[in-house]
Amino acid sequence: MNILLWHVHGAWTTAFVHGPHRYLIPVTPGRGPDGLGRARTYDWPSDAVELSPRQLREADIDVVIVQRPHEIALAREWTGRDLPAVYLEHNAPGTDGTGTGSVPDTRHPMADAGLPIVHVTHFNRLFWDSGRSRTAVIEHGIPDPGHRWTGTVDRAAVVINDPVRRGRTTGTDLLPRLSDAVELDVFGMRAEQLDLPGVRTFDLPQAGLHDAMAARRCYLHPIRWTSLGLSLLEAMFLGMPVVALATTEASRAVPPGAGVLSTDPDELATAARRYLDDRDLAALHGAAARQAALDRYGLKRFLDDWNALLEEVAA
Repeated sequence: MNILLWHVHGAWTTAFVHGPHRYLIPVTPGRGPDGLGRARTYDWPSDAVELSPRQLREADIDVVIVQRPHEIALAREWTGRDLPAVYLEHNAPGTDGTGTGSVPDTRHPMADAGLPIVHVTHFNRLFWDSGRSRTAVIEHGIPDPGHRWTGTVDRAAVVINDPVRRGRTTGTDLLPRLSDAVELDVFGMRAEQLDLPGVRTFDLPQAGLHDAMAARRCYLHPIRWTSLGLSLLEAMFLGMPVVALATTEASRAVPPGAGVLSTDPDELATAARRYLDDRDLAALHGAAARQAALDRYGLKRFLDDWNALLEEVAA
């Protein structure tokens, strides 16, 4: 199939474009939000091709994946056609500024709009009010980076993009409390805006990020309210033990024996300290985390689920 989709979330799209189709990625002068084109910091196959709005007018397109409400009108304007489409919802309600109402009464912007809504977690589908719209869940899939964990650096890795701007949503306010127990290395875009004792910051491309994360003893996920951070799943694939707030989809993603989940930050600090003090335990739980990620979030299952849905919609 020829699938039109915008480059909105780089990590999710990286997994998606590894399927058997041709992926049409809009590109505009200046590569703004509606025309980023191919990713520059992720490894995308050649079947992900850039097309300008003028080229899309003449392109053969079987189905559109819409990820933001305005893309429906944009697809019609740029292609000159009404095409089969699905709406992909990446976010939990209240995290992206769309929808109306307060959690758990947030009404999805595509509720009753006639498009199937695909959620990336069961938690998201549960909490969005989608009205009478057909809904489905296709859980994340991750290209396997391999078991890279070494744990040679006696620090905990944290991945947060824009930690200062996003604040309590990403648990940035918890970092000082956690860093009293373990030294933290925070990775992410604009992480350098943090200025906290005992906390080092890094902004690395994905290839370098994976190796850097895997050198740390454990992965700490202080996110209060988000969908399901792909960095959490990537850490599990790398073979890292996970210490995470027990919020949103984390309890489904991290089984017993793969790490520690709690809504008490003090318990998380204690767990992270234990992994730093006991490397063998960290290795054992990290191996369990990797196996759990392979079982639930493998790339083949993810692509098979999407292929089945898109074939149905395109037909």
